[in-house]
Amino acid sequence: MFLHELGPNPGATHRRKRIGRGIGSGHGKTGGRGTKGQKARDQVPLTFEGGQTPLHRRLPRLKGFKNPNHKEYTIVNVALLEERFEAGEIVTPELLLERRIIKKLEKDGLKVLGEGELTKSLTVRAHKFSKSAEQKITAAGGSVEAI
Repeated sequence: MFLHELGPNPGATHRRKRIGRGIGSGHGKTGGRGTKGQKARDQVPLTFEGGQTPLHRRLPRLKGFKNPNHKEYTIVNVALLEERFEAGEIVTPELLLERRIIKKLEKDGLKVLGEGELTKSLTVRAHKFSKSAEQKITAAGGSVEAI
């Protein structure tokens, strides 16, 4: 077998349809477009709806825009850490997933917010902390570690 002998399997390729090349070709005169009408004369866009108000004009416009730099965090409040963890434990995103406290980690990680009270000293490792959460964790004798 040589490189110049390689080719597609027999019957796998078809000859190109030469449209509008005379009556003998079988695709002459009307060129496979039928007779008369808009579709025989011009290229009609796929979105054209026969003169009816098109879908993109019937739907309302949405205001605002989507920020491409928007960060998505999984959120956990300090009150939840108070309920679910013992004093002295190290809280990590993996541990929260393992104990099914959170369902999944969003694209940008875990953020701890300061809603509720905290009395136990915990070491909390997360991607981001709110100022109030950081204050409450350190006030309870714990520590904050940004991943």
